[in-house]
Amino acid sequence: MAERRLGGLRRTIVDAAAMHRFGVSLAGSLTAGDLVVLTGPLGAGKTTLTRGLGEGLQVRGAVTSPTFVLARTHPSLIGGPPFVHVDAYRLGSAMELDDLDIDFARSIVVVEWGRGLLDGITESWLDIEIERPQGRAAAACETDAAASAPGAVLDLDHDVDEPRSLTLTGHGQRWARLADAMP
Repeated sequence: MAERRLGGLRRTIVDAAAMHRFGVSLAGSLTAGDLVVLTGPLGAGKTTLTRGLGEGLQVRGAVTSPTFVLARTHPSLIGGPPFVHVDAYRLGSAMELDDLDIDFARSIVVVEWGRGLLDGITESWLDIEIERPQGRAAAACETDAAASAPGAVLDLDHDVDEPRSLTLTGHGQRWARLADAMP
């Protein structure tokens, strides 16, 4: 389900499996030089989407969050461009991202937490903002009298597979026809 919104495209993803499938499908639209920036709160599905991209691009190695190494390069198993997965959570500026010495022109790059760090690095990227319901399951538990009893345990895993909203916004000429390029 997709609709145009503020120059971008809005899409609802029903669960984690659908987020992964979206990544696999999106991978078919990506080429060397493409940059995808993922923004959203913890647990929104950024890494799940990225795993789907890795599967769709048929790269070597398990795609996991590179939180402590900052960037991980996955070579293609089918002769395509390398896939670079960056976790910019600990980076404070575009200069720090540039210091990672990523070959943006010959790779497909995904940057989690990268919004605001692209100044001077590129003029073209796809921004994907993932919105996750915040605490719907927790709010339901908190209103339940049993949940407020001493020793009660809140099960916050109920909302793990709740729908997410994606807003895709293209920047630069490569993404000018965003709706036509999206799976």
